[in-house]
Amino acid sequence: MTTLKDTYPLYLNNKAAQPNTDLEVTDKFTGKVAFRTALATPDVIEQAIAGAVRAAGPMARMASYERQAVLQHCVTRFRERYDELAYSLCVEAGKPIKDAEGEVDRLIDTFRIAAEESTRLYGEVQPLDISKRARGYMGVWRRMPIGPCSFISPFNFPLNLAAHKIAPAIAVGCPFVMKPASKTPLGAIIMGEVLAETDLPEGAFSILPASRDGADLFTTDERLKLLSFTGSPDVGWALKAKAGKKKVVLELGGNAAVIVDKDADLAYALERIVFGAFYQSGQSCIGVQRIIVHEAVYDTFKAMLVARTRSLVAGDPKDRDTFIGPMISEEEAKRLKSWIDAAVAAGATLLCGGDRDGAMLEATLLEDVSRNCDASKEEAFGPLANLSRFTDFAAALKEVNDSRYGLQAGIFTRDIHQVLDAWDTLEVGGIVVNDVPSYRVDNMPYGGVKDSGLGREGIRFAMEDMTEIRNLVIRRESAG
Repeated sequence: MTTLKDTYPLYLNNKAAQPNTDLEVTDKFTGKVAFRTALATPDVIEQAIAGAVRAAGPMARMASYERQAVLQHCVTRFRERYDELAYSLCVEAGKPIKDAEGEVDRLIDTFRIAAEESTRLYGEVQPLDISKRARGYMGVWRRMPIGPCSFISPFNFPLNLAAHKIAPAIAVGCPFVMKPASKTPLGAIIMGEVLAETDLPEGAFSILPASRDGADLFTTDERLKLLSFTGSPDVGWALKAKAGKKKVVLELGGNAAVIVDKDADLAYALERIVFGAFYQSGQSCIGVQRIIVHEAVYDTFKAMLVARTRSLVAGDPKDRDTFIGPMISEEEAKRLKSWIDAAVAAGATLLCGGDRDGAMLEATLLEDVSRNCDASKEEAFGPLANLSRFTDFAAALKEVNDSRYGLQAGIFTRDIHQVLDAWDTLEVGGIVVNDVPSYRVDNMPYGGVKDSGLGREGIRFAMEDMTEIRNLVIRRESAG
């Protein structure tokens, strides 16, 4: 049987360190302390940044095959530690075991993709003789690692969202310091343990659980050349304002919408929407929050959706039959429960769910929620979805855009013209056709617009953000 240790270290300049055991991490289902980790103090963070600066040169000089070997080692070790990684997610994140195993699969995919891309950091030969004065000149450019990077990852995908920062950094040769979420640090710590088995230059990585106040250096220190943050919009934009001259990549929130057109396969759409709305208790920035259904099939689909939602099994995430586990904390469950109650008070209809027991919140469906309610206009980040109806497809697209967020959207339709209209019209980073906006493959460009962020993840696209173009201009002596 998989078990966890009582204490875990942080990783400072490639090495495990246990200066304290100050961070308590709870089992999100029982609420009891599951283990403790070291908590990085400002002096430890300073040592990590200084180490990353020293490692920048050696990391940049690593050959492609050497970086690839590090990433391939991680793939091998993650496969060997599969059950341990999945169990750790059950405990620290409250993630149902099947979802946890899915995240470990994606962790492995992400490092595997990075290993492949690490040898594909291409440049370009560019002719410069566009006019007489440039006759005999040519240009060549290539991508160079940007330097020491700062990463801050969230609680909801403690493995894969950390991997989407760590793996491309290794692929391009950037040293980094990472702050995992304090509620779910163990996945990143285990990644640090695996990286410590490799021959990366000293200072190439530090994994540092830290308090928000103690982590200011992750954002403000000018020696760090890039900040990549995944989390809430309010925090992300505040960090950007303090980041100074460094490049900033933000993967923030959403209240994703899905359109179900009259020609959709309703049975298939049902299963995908239930998954998209309620997997890992709805704690996903691309979780389905707004379900917009054509009038011609609305009543039929609503009845199907309510029945299917009521059938979902809630309970201990370690039980393989569980689909709905706890939210990350009782405070978050209380917050979303208050949004549901406020929406009902404002005229919404509660179709099912709505009750709370500690951190457990029932899978909840609301109908006709006012756009002024937090349950509609803000990011629920929990097991809540709202239904509304449409008759005109253009109006449905307008409803999707009626949000300060723009991460991803989904459309169930067989009409290619409506697909292309949506691609032209929707103010989002990605559109998923005949599936939910919650769908993501780890090599695709992923990110949003408006309050959903800046930049794109997906290994190749993150690698581009972590590099700068360096140009070389050559004049042949015989030119002229």
